[in-house]
Amino acid sequence: MINRIQLLRNVGKFDTVNPAANLQLAPLTLVYAENGRGKTTLAAVLRSLATGDPLPIAERRRLTAQHSPHVILDCTGGPPPAIFQNNAWNRTLPDIAIFDDVFVDQNVYSGLAVGPDHRQNLHELILGAQGVALNRQLQHYVEQIETHNAALRLKVAAIPATERGALSVDEFCALPANANIDVSIRAAERNLAAAGEREPVRLTPLFDALTIPSFDVAAIEQLLHQEIPELDAAAAARVQRHLTDIGRNAEAWVADGMQRVPSAHTHSGTTPCPFCAQDLSTSPVIAHYRTYFSEAYATLKRKVAELLAAVTRTHSGEVRAGFERTMRLVGERRQFWSQFCDVLVINIDTALIARDWLAARDSVVAALTAKQANPLERIDLDDHARGALLAYDAHRESLTAFSQQLQVANAAIRVIKEQAAAANVAALTADFARLRATRARFTPTTAALCDDYLAEQAAKAITEQNRDQARAALDQYRINAFPGYQTAINRYLQLFNAGFRLDQVTSANTRSGPTCTYNVVINNIPVAVAGGTPAPGQPSFRNTLSAGDRNTLALAFFFASLEQDPNRANKVIVIDDPISSLDEHRSLTTVQELRRLAQQTSQVILLSHSKPFLCRTWDGADRHSRAALELARDGDGSTIRCWEVDQDCYTEHDRRHKALRCYLEGAPQDNREIARSIRPSIEAFLRVAYPEHFPPSTLLGPFWNSCVQRLDTRRQILNEEDTQELHNLTEYANRFHHDTNLAFETEAINDGELRGFVARVLRFTRREQ
Repeated sequence: MINRIQLLRNVGKFDTVNPAANLQLAPLTLVYAENGRGKTTLAAVLRSLATGDPLPIAERRRLTAQHSPHVILDCTGGPPPAIFQNNAWNRTLPDIAIFDDVFVDQNVYSGLAVGPDHRQNLHELILGAQGVALNRQLQHYVEQIETHNAALRLKVAAIPATERGALSVDEFCALPANANIDVSIRAAERNLAAAGEREPVRLTPLFDALTIPSFDVAAIEQLLHQEIPELDAAAAARVQRHLTDIGRNAEAWVADGMQRVPSAHTHSGTTPCPFCAQDLSTSPVIAHYRTYFSEAYATLKRKVAELLAAVTRTHSGEVRAGFERTMRLVGERRQFWSQFCDVLVINIDTALIARDWLAARDSVVAALTAKQANPLERIDLDDHARGALLAYDAHRESLTAFSQQLQVANAAIRVIKEQAAAANVAALTADFARLRATRARFTPTTAALCDDYLAEQAAKAITEQNRDQARAALDQYRINAFPGYQTAINRYLQLFNAGFRLDQVTSANTRSGPTCTYNVVINNIPVAVAGGTPAPGQPSFRNTLSAGDRNTLALAFFFASLEQDPNRANKVIVIDDPISSLDEHRSLTTVQELRRLAQQTSQVILLSHSKPFLCRTWDGADRHSRAALELARDGDGSTIRCWEVDQDCYTEHDRRHKALRCYLEGAPQDNREIARSIRPSIEAFLRVAYPEHFPPSTLLGPFWNSCVQRLDTRRQILNEEDTQELHNLTEYANRFHHDTNLAFETEAINDGELRGFVARVLRFTRREQ
C-alpha cells in the first residue's frame, strides 16, 4: 500500500512537491486533476516503482530541471521509504497493477491494431503471476536451448568437414571406435579396388603350385655303390687291359661277340670262336669275358645309363628355365593380387636356386658318369656333391612352404573373385568413406572436438527435457486459466452492456514465444484476433469495434486479470482515467466495480479528470477508508493538495436548495442571489417530478399552460391549487430572471416578501414535507 507521497522533484509537472508529505493515502484514494496536471506522470512513477525500471521516470524528467528526478514514497515494505535517486530505486513494490494508456498499448491494442506483442503480453496477463512464472521458466529453457544451439554451431564448425565426408556431425560423432581401423580400411580399400577391376579379377588365375624335381640321393648312392660279386677285380682288370689293347669300341665289339659265342658242343665238349673257330674252352680269359659281359653287368650298366639320362632330363636347362618362368608369373600375379589381399612377399632367390640346382645336378651327373665308366667300381658322392644336394633340398623345402602359403592366398583370392562379381560399388564406397571417417573421428584432436560437441548436445538434451516438463506444466495451467479468464471477461463485458463477447480465448506457441488469440463475437459472427493482417474489406478488430468498445474491452481485460489473480488481496491497483471513452451506463458499472475492487485489494488509487465520476465513486465508498487528492496548478507546474470532494459532489440544484434553506433559517445570504435561485429550483424540481411533461429546455410558462388545459381531465398534471401556486411563484421569480425582466439586476427586493416566497417554494418542491 502507498501511504504517503513524501517527495516529487523534477518529474513531469512536479518541480518540488513535498507539502504532500502530510497527505495520507487510504485504501481507496481518489486523485482529481485536469488534463495535463500530472496524472499520467504519477501513474508512470508508480509503474517504475512496481517494475524497478527507471525509464518511466527518466523519460519524464522536468525539462527545466538541473538535477535528475528524485522521488520518495512511504509504502509497504519499509522502512526505509522507497526512494528513487540517481536513476535507481532503493527497493520496489511489485504488487502494483496499473490500468492506463500504457497498459492498453502493451496488452490490448495500439491505435486500431492488435499486434503480436499485444497478444504475447495479453498471454502473460491472463496467466497471472503463477502462470507467468511458469512461462518465464519455459522461456528460460527456450533461451538456454538457443544458447546451446549457438554453441553447437560453433562446435560443428570446429570439426573439419573434410574429415566427416558425407556424414552429418551427429553421424560422425556417433561412429563407434574400431581398434583395428587400419586393417579394416585396408580391407575396404582392397574390396573397392577389386570391384573397380571386376573383369581383370575375374580373368586373372590363381597361384599355381610351385615344385622343382628332387634328387633321389638314396637311389643314386645305391646304384653308385652296386657291384658284381662273381667278377673279381683282377679278372675285371685283366679284361679291361685287354679291351684297352684292342682299341676303340673294343668293349662293345667284345660284348657283341660274346653274344655270338656258342655254348660247348655236347659231342665234342668244345667252344668254337665265332671269329676264328678255335676252341675257346681252354682260353684263360674267356671265363672272365663270360662273367664281365654277363646279364648282371649289362643290367648295372643299363641302370646307370638310365639314371644318368633321367637326371639329365629331369634337371635339364629347359626344366630350370621353366621354373624361372613360373616364378616370374608368380611375381606378376602376386603384384596383381596384392592390391586386393595379403600375399606373401616373394623372397625366393631363383638365381641362387638355379646355381645350387646346377651344382647338385652336375655333381650327380659326374658321379653317374664315373659309375658308367667303371660299372664294377664303387663310387661315393664327395662332400661337394653332398653339400650341393643339401642346399638344393633346402631350396625345395622353402619353395614347398611358400607354395603352400600361396594356396592359402588362393582361398582369399577366390573370395575376392566372388565378392567382386557381386559387388555394389556405391555401398563399398560408402563403407570405405565411413571407415576413413572413423579413423579421423578418433584422432586425438578431432576426438576432443567431438567429445566437446557431444557434451554440449547432452546438455542441450537435458535442457530440452526440462523445457518439455516446463511446457507440460504451463499447458496444464493454461487448461484452467484460459477458460476461466474467458468466462470472467465475458461477465464484465455483459456488465458493461457491450454489444460483443469473446470466444476461443486460447494460447498458442510461436517461435517468438507463447501468445494469445481470441475471437470477438458480434451478432454471433466471430472476428478472429490472431496473427496475420486481415484482408482489406474483411471484418477485423480495427473496423468492428468503436473507440468505446475498444476501451471497454481493455478495461474488461484488466478487471478479469485481477479477478483471476490469487494475490489480488495484496495488490495496489492504480487506474488512470478509465472512462475517457465510456458511455454513462458503463461509467456507473465502472464505479460499482471500483468500489468492489477496493474491498478486495490492498489499495485502489483512482486518477481522473471527471469530478462526477470521482464523486460517484466517493459517495458509495466506506467513509473510514477513503481519501481524496487534487493535482492543482502551481505556477507553471503542479502540486498535490487535499481535495474537498463533498464540495464538488453538490450539484447546482443542491447548492441553490441549500442556500434557500439557509436563508430561511436566518443565515446571512445575498438576497438577490436567493431571488435568482427561485426559478431554477422550481425548474429542477419539475424536471425530476414530471420528466414526461417537463423535459430539458422546457419553460415554466408553457408548462403552466399545459397544466391549466388539463385540469379536471384524465391527463391532469397538477391540481388546481398547485397550478395556481406555480403561477404565483413563477410570476414572482420572473422579476429576477434575465429572460423575463430586462431590469432584473436592479429589481427592488423586500426581505419579508422574499422570505415568504422562499418558504412557499420549499413547500411546493416538497422538500419540507
